[in-house]
Amino acid sequence: MTGSPDYRDSGLVFPEGFTFGSATASYQVEGAFDEDGRGPSIWDTFSKTPGKVWNGDTGDVACDHYHRWESDLDLMAELGLDAYRFSIAWPRIVPAGRGAVNQAGLDFYSRLIDGLLARGIKPVATLYHWDLPQPLEDAGGWTNRATVDAFEDYARIVGAAFGDRVHTWTTLNEPWCSAYLGYGQGGHAPGRHEPAAALAAVHHLNLAHGRAVQALRATSTGNPQYSVTLNFHVLRGQGDGAAEAMRRIDALANRAFTGPMLRGEYPADLLEDTASVTDWSFVQDGDLADIHQPIDVLGVNYYSTATVRMWDGISPKQQNDGHKGAEGGTAWPGSDKLVEFVEQPGPYTAMGWNIAPEGLEELLVSLREQFPQQALMVTENGAAFDDVVAEDGSVPDPERLDYLRRHFTAAHRALARGVDLRGYFVWSLLDNFEWGYGYAKRFGIVRVDFDTLDRTVKDSGRWYQELVATHRIPA
Repeated sequence: MTGSPDYRDSGLVFPEGFTFGSATASYQVEGAFDEDGRGPSIWDTFSKTPGKVWNGDTGDVACDHYHRWESDLDLMAELGLDAYRFSIAWPRIVPAGRGAVNQAGLDFYSRLIDGLLARGIKPVATLYHWDLPQPLEDAGGWTNRATVDAFEDYARIVGAAFGDRVHTWTTLNEPWCSAYLGYGQGGHAPGRHEPAAALAAVHHLNLAHGRAVQALRATSTGNPQYSVTLNFHVLRGQGDGAAEAMRRIDALANRAFTGPMLRGEYPADLLEDTASVTDWSFVQDGDLADIHQPIDVLGVNYYSTATVRMWDGISPKQQNDGHKGAEGGTAWPGSDKLVEFVEQPGPYTAMGWNIAPEGLEELLVSLREQFPQQALMVTENGAAFDDVVAEDGSVPDPERLDYLRRHFTAAHRALARGVDLRGYFVWSLLDNFEWGYGYAKRFGIVRVDFDTLDRTVKDSGRWYQELVATHRIPA
């Protein structure tokens, strides 16, 4: 291995054409929850349900990006970003999920995309970052196959509206979270605790991805790239059954998506592990062919590793899987009584996630080995810390800066090992509504004062600005 063992290298140069971006999601930043015809989403409902989100926070205002988008785009231009990964709010476009299209919603994203292009920033648009229209959830949500049809219609609408200008289409963000945290563990909207429903949601999200790629290709008149973003679980094993614990969790967390999307099949061991939960009869003839669509780039979200072992069935079961818990549910159907997630050594971010840059290098190299022809993009990486504003108004965030430096070093090492890595999007551009944690966790390279909504670029943002400008990791 070359470079420092702690991944604190400097002077490393990224290749020409490498994309440096930052990312947000609609419900986390936009606000304007009931303006200009937007309908309610499952996150509006969930966040307004007592006890679901810390401090009773909601995304009603969030960062008010809906009204401040122009100054936010100016901020992106100041930072020199090559690309901006944002998500389109489905309930802004089709408020009921199906049926009438809301022109005001289309107009907003059209202005946003044009504003990005005018500033030389590539628009990377995600169709679904978890804000399902509430009427669709009322009819069963992602457990209902009809939601796939509605998503395909929605993809066709936005493809026709923006497919002449979007640089990259991303169908889904982290379907693992949508399915398992939303329908199994309950820590995310819609907050259900139904293991079989979670697996049905896995399949319907996979199917929605494949159908949406086809719909976007059919309607986009430009030459966009097509992608999906997955949050991969990088696993460590402990104890005698380490390999079995890792295999089980890898099947649920990773291969449940890469299998159908990139190979056209569900892994046999996944079906076997979950046979006591569901018979998978929701998989219909032709579904796997629909799901298995060629994509230009695979989006990779990475924050930390997870350590698993086979549970002895006697000692208190550890559940350190990095996700805000909800009583009575599981994100691991079929393995929840068998596998435990053990506490990992620090240091940790404010989310309690361990800091392990080597996990990113390992993941990227592993994906290249599994899917040698598939180009990759880091679509999210970043860290929450409890920032303090200095007396002069600046925001020194040495821990986040160090985190980013070490993970960019890991990405550079993967490149040096032959990984076809096209770019890197820092999560997040702005401090924002961090789902079940409300406004308590700050991921931004730009600070948002949630009282005044003023923006301040943090030291990590200035560091990133230099990296983008020079393509060289700053000292």
